[in-house]
Amino acid sequence: MSESLKLYTSPSAFPNPQRLRLFLHEKGIADQFDETIYDMSPGGDQRKWPHLKLNPWGETPTLVLADGSYLSETAAIVRYLDQQYPGRKIMGATALEQGQDTMWENRIWTHILYRIVTMFHVMHTGLGPKLELTYNPQWGEHCRKEALSHAALVDRHLADGRAWVLGGDAPTFADITLCTAIAFSKFPVNATPLDERFEHLDALWQRWKGRPSFQAAYADGGSGLDELADLRKP
Repeated sequence: MSESLKLYTSPSAFPNPQRLRLFLHEKGIADQFDETIYDMSPGGDQRKWPHLKLNPWGETPTLVLADGSYLSETAAIVRYLDQQYPGRKIMGATALEQGQDTMWENRIWTHILYRIVTMFHVMHTGLGPKLELTYNPQWGEHCRKEALSHAALVDRHLADGRAWVLGGDAPTFADITLCTAIAFSKFPVNATPLDERFEHLDALWQRWKGRPSFQAAYADGGSGLDELADLRKP
């Protein structure tokens, strides 16, 4: 494609845009987009009318296409780009692989990452009163326990020695979502580091940390994790 598409994201501490960013680097197409990174402060540009005209939900990521239409929601953008661009099919090359990847990615997103995200929102007010409408630490603790119990199931799935969730020699989108779930679990205010609790999740996290795509995706220095601070590019 000759013309760069416009992409609106957030720093690497934010799981959904980071899922997309990690996909872009794993796919090898990260340099083909005109990326705007919002600071995500309570009064940030993601909540102002220029972005709300593209995505009324005021969330990131948002991908603006050549005809001016847009896609939002991470999995939708990833599916479009995985099919639109050449290279390894991150979401699976065959119908079976695509079904398996969707199955595992849905499990990880719904029962682990989304639980941790919900815990963050209902236990903290860091994103401001316009977004954090509910303060419910009891529900947050329930979500934390749910994330841990389902992380244990994924850890058991990885216990057969497979490097990645689908058992292949390279990560798929399910692994990307699992990676960002581990990263967000380690975010200081969440304090539920999955890699400290589960042997095989830790091994997967270490494999990710050794991949050039991971190192490039976290090079903005915005993850909030001390262990990734050395990846920041000047």
